[in-house]
Amino acid sequence: MTAILRARIRAGDTEAFAELFDEHAQAVYRHAAWTDGDHAGADDVVSLTFLEAWRIRETLRPDGDGLRPWLLGIATNVLRNRRRAARRHRAALTRVPAAGTVPDFADEVVGRMYDSAQLAAAAAALRALRRADREVFLLCVWQELDYASAAEALGVPIGTVRSRLSRARVRLRALAEAKLKPETELKPEAKLNDDAALNREAELKREAGLKDEAELKQVSKGQGLNPVRGDYR
Repeated sequence: MTAILRARIRAGDTEAFAELFDEHAQAVYRHAAWTDGDHAGADDVVSLTFLEAWRIRETLRPDGDGLRPWLLGIATNVLRNRRRAARRHRAALTRVPAAGTVPDFADEVVGRMYDSAQLAAAAAALRALRRADREVFLLCVWQELDYASAAEALGVPIGTVRSRLSRARVRLRALAEAKLKPETELKPEAKLNDDAALNREAELKREAGLKDEAELKQVSKGQGLNPVRGDYR
């Protein structure tokens, strides 16, 4: 069945391509969202991936198992190109003079940001990996491709997939352990500095109190006030 579908796609059968989209569009969307942490941008990646798949349909191998590795390989290249374009865009913006103040509409969307924040946090952790390791991790762990399928998607040997995945897991484990360390735990020298700061603050308060008391007594003597009771004698 897969061989027949491959032949139909290679021949430009639009109905076969529609079947391909229906079956794999969601997988491409998840891959894009997990990679960049951007739900809105993931829709664009899906569109660009299938447009590119249609453009290069004749390069699809006539034999093989599922078509998901082929599509995810295309999606990975689309994501690379988008990141390069985004870097160029940011670089261009730095050369543009600053515009006027833009109104802040953040309060209007706070209620819809929790899931996006979680996704962005995961994407940030993955960005700490080398690009090649991150791509293998996303395909093998989140997309659940086997080594052979991931190798097909990325165009690398299976041994390379194994080594990159192992390296990615070690790196992510180290990052997770570092993140789980209590952030409130202070180093000994930090605790000493804090204690010294508190002692100095208390000393300054005492000095200020004594100064205020002395001034109050001096004024009281001149105006006939009782410095203790605060009334006239």
